[in-house]
Amino acid sequence: MLPLAFLQNSGPTELILILVIIMVLFGGSKLPNLARALGKSLGEFKKGREEGTKLAADQVKDVVNEIKKEEPKKVEETTSKS
Repeated sequence: MLPLAFLQNSGPTELILILVIIMVLFGGSKLPNLARALGKSLGEFKKGREEGTKLAADQVKDVVNEIKKEEPKKVEETTSKS
């Protein structure tokens, strides 16, 4: 993962400098499209993460239910000890 620690210690001058560099690189006309694409990408990423979490939880539930069917006494013993 990219370390972003430098953003925590940046002041307004540094942020303005970063924005100016972005404006020079991409131009004023491309910035709205760039921001829109970034927003859509973040939305898709969040949606995918939520679906992955839900899928993983469903898989865990299926495995636990299968174990309960195979060995219900052991499952009851371990849950009553907790």
